[in-house]
Amino acid sequence: MNPTLSVLRAIRGGVFTRADARACGYTDPDIDTLLSTGGWRRIRPGRYAAFRDLTLVTDETLHVRRTFQLLRESSGRIASHQSAAALHGLPLWGLDLSEVHLTLAAPEEIPGVLRGRVMAKPDVVRHVRSPVGPGVVAWNGIRLTSPPRAVAEVAATCPPAPAQAVADASLYSGLTTTAALRKATDHLIEGAERARGIVTRATSESASVAESRLRLILADAGLPMPSSSPPPGVDADQLGCSLWFPGERTVVEFEPYRPYWTDAADEGTPALTAYLAEAADRAFGVPRPGLPVDPSPAGHCWISWADLDDPVEVTERVRTAFARANRATAVRTLDPARRARRARRSAELSTQGPITRQS
Repeated sequence: MNPTLSVLRAIRGGVFTRADARACGYTDPDIDTLLSTGGWRRIRPGRYAAFRDLTLVTDETLHVRRTFQLLRESSGRIASHQSAAALHGLPLWGLDLSEVHLTLAAPEEIPGVLRGRVMAKPDVVRHVRSPVGPGVVAWNGIRLTSPPRAVAEVAATCPPAPAQAVADASLYSGLTTTAALRKATDHLIEGAERARGIVTRATSESASVAESRLRLILADAGLPMPSSSPPPGVDADQLGCSLWFPGERTVVEFEPYRPYWTDAADEGTPALTAYLAEAADRAFGVPRPGLPVDPSPAGHCWISWADLDDPVEVTERVRTAFARANRATAVRTLDPARRARRARRSAELSTQGPITRQS
């Protein structure tokens, strides 16, 4: 289910209409196919729900509903930060969802320019800006910051790992561009330098939260950047489960936990089915074609989702794989001077005659 329909579904308690699905890009044949195959269930005439989400209520769902409720209460409120990221369907892993973030202009009776963060209620944070700044869009009768601005706000105020995942997902899904993200950081009131660091590292090549976390760990450790090309023997569409370091002749495979959404990977498509099947195989130790069968050969290591909680261990395992590959594939050059020294030494020994042992 694409992010826009997921947000609508969460707001409306898990159900949505055919009109909602059409507005989010689904055609009538697509809708009929999902209904006939059981991917979606008809709750009542014209009302549907995704089968796998019928009984699932998460912190993300509750946050979206609370945000939508507060926005509908006043037209002057603008969803921002992680609350706007939630409405845009961006990944919320690792973000604090206990508070709804709203941006609004200073009241007219207060002169001058007001800027700051105000706790309006125990679970609501108001970011006061006058003016509110660029990058505000309207959607479904509410106002929220645009994808580039929401990403920049998250990057400026949230921990690096989840902020990096939000930035990578926005590029991977096509919601924004690197240029738009850089421009959005220039309009931040606080944390602009911190946000620029996240935006600079953001890449559209990362396809899951796990990959974004792994790339960030390796970058923080000063290890080389992986190639954008797949490793030898692996198709390009399998790259979402591995990183290829050609200079080190090493493949680092990982569990692609929480894949990002893209138009090319929706429910029912063979590509997504194959992608998740490969991830499950690797989680149970089943190797993919084209990669070594031995679990620890030269130039290969496997990183699970749980392993990412220990960055030091992950870095050490990757360094060990690099070193193992270097020992196995290093080219040893012949030193002519060393060969000449050995020849002179042999000549000297031959002129000394036989060596007699004295008792």
